[in-house]
Amino acid sequence: MRKSGIDIEKKSSAVTLSDMELFVFPELLYSLVLANIMSPRIWRWRRQSWFKGIKDMAPPRRIHRLKQFVMDNYAFNLDIETWGLTSKSRELDRFRSFVDEKILARSNALFGYEGDKYYFDIDIRRHFGLEKYSDDVIPYWKTETVEAMDAFRHKQFYSSGAGECVSLAALYAAALFIVAAIPLRDIFLMGTALHSQNFVNLGKGVLTNNRRIVTKNMWFNGTTLSAKARRALENEKVTVVAHESGYVHTLYEKATIDPAEYSLFSKKLRSYLKTELSAPVFGAFLRRRWDLHKCFQLRGLIRGHERYVGLETLFEYELKHPYFLTDSTRKDLINTVSPTDFHASALNGRIVLNDIESHLLKHPLDLSDIESVKVFEEKFSKGCFSFRKLISAIKDFCITEPQLPDIKNKKFVREMSPGIEPDMDRDAVIKRLSSIRKNNETVDLAFYAFRDMRECETGPFAYAAVCRNPVSLEAVKGLSVEEAIAHIRAFNDESIYDEDYRIAQPDEVWNFVRGDGLEKAFLAANIFCARDPRKDLSIELSKGEAILRCGKRKEVFPSRKTVKENKIILGRW
Repeated sequence: MRKSGIDIEKKSSAVTLSDMELFVFPELLYSLVLANIMSPRIWRWRRQSWFKGIKDMAPPRRIHRLKQFVMDNYAFNLDIETWGLTSKSRELDRFRSFVDEKILARSNALFGYEGDKYYFDIDIRRHFGLEKYSDDVIPYWKTETVEAMDAFRHKQFYSSGAGECVSLAALYAAALFIVAAIPLRDIFLMGTALHSQNFVNLGKGVLTNNRRIVTKNMWFNGTTLSAKARRALENEKVTVVAHESGYVHTLYEKATIDPAEYSLFSKKLRSYLKTELSAPVFGAFLRRRWDLHKCFQLRGLIRGHERYVGLETLFEYELKHPYFLTDSTRKDLINTVSPTDFHASALNGRIVLNDIESHLLKHPLDLSDIESVKVFEEKFSKGCFSFRKLISAIKDFCITEPQLPDIKNKKFVREMSPGIEPDMDRDAVIKRLSSIRKNNETVDLAFYAFRDMRECETGPFAYAAVCRNPVSLEAVKGLSVEEAIAHIRAFNDESIYDEDYRIAQPDEVWNFVRGDGLEKAFLAANIFCARDPRKDLSIELSKGEAILRCGKRKEVFPSRKTVKENKIILGRW
């Protein structure tokens, strides 16, 4: 098959939506959001009893309500074998015309990126389960549409929907718009080399992190969950920011995002990631720093007498009970502590946390003010720690400086805004998006991600079907062609896409053990093409049948699907 140009590569990438494709073609991140907004699936959520009365709720409560629904219905999936494996050399060859190989290797996890010290420490290939393969082997890590996420219920070992981080970020963005009625202008998608999160400009800010949401208070609570949510922004560069107005990407000179919107986002995100050192925040900092627990103690009144307990003991009790040292439930936490864990006298060499808290209430610590830090040092530097290291660690905890794309040297190209609002119904949204496809490339690509075969060329879908679906090929390696076809025919005849004009890719059919006859024909074509790429391949739709021809061989599958072209010749892209 001849090498294709950027148009076919970009449009077919909108169909397969692998992480590497989203990185090389940054328009696709928001295209997936718009595809999910066009899908009927999320609109149906609004009819769920769980969302009854949501319109009358305040926006923060709406978001929390949505979060619980996502938590209950979707799992985080990072199984590298879900969508199969490819190789760096193959993908680098494919993308060489679009992006510099050396820059790509420094910026994307799949092509050599290893991040800062944190990622070296965890051994990135072992972390993602790649150590059993050669250094050239990488996973496809395809990003799923909401339908593909829902279809995980049909996959062995899954009892709910599922998706990886980019899938969940795109799902959240669409659901925030449809269900929680958050305008798209307030939702920003961020992609790093290893992760994807959303920032919602609401109040002090809200971050989505896989299935969860993280408020500003949660960002600074020092728990294990917040530490995981902080990991990407603390350790990685943000390579792409996507918004309804467009995108900005570290690698590309061209940017389409509205500069004013990007400046607002940068300001709001930095405000979200910064806090003053209050007494609760200092306690949260200590919760995160296990190495410092032995340096502090708490003083409390037990039956009228002053008693002391080490912080390591209190934080152990936190893990067993729904109470916290740093909020109004402290008294309840202390009441759970066994009397044998208290001491009648202060523990030697430990600073009393209560004294620091009293000081911070009267003299808030401005970490940028040398005199303020000096006063704090004079009172509390006699602990079992290096004071300078302590202050440095507190600064790191209280202030995260996001490594965002620099827009100084970008060339901004304005695109027509999608122009959709939460008070529009689904039909109005699709009508609006369809009307501006010629004026907005991201919107145009959204219809390919949506798999709308009434409106889109079939070539990109077919090209992706026989070039980027390795799971089914690996699965039938030991089968003859006849056995493979028989296996496919035994699959459930139901497509994961409800509409008759939307089509699943071959590995979606294989993974979820179901597909319409046209989808099964594409799956069979993928196998035929891999085994003998020289043979002529075509698929024809006629009178409720999908007819696959491979040389002189003919396979017929019953089908209810419709596409723009009734005859598809595979190999002519």
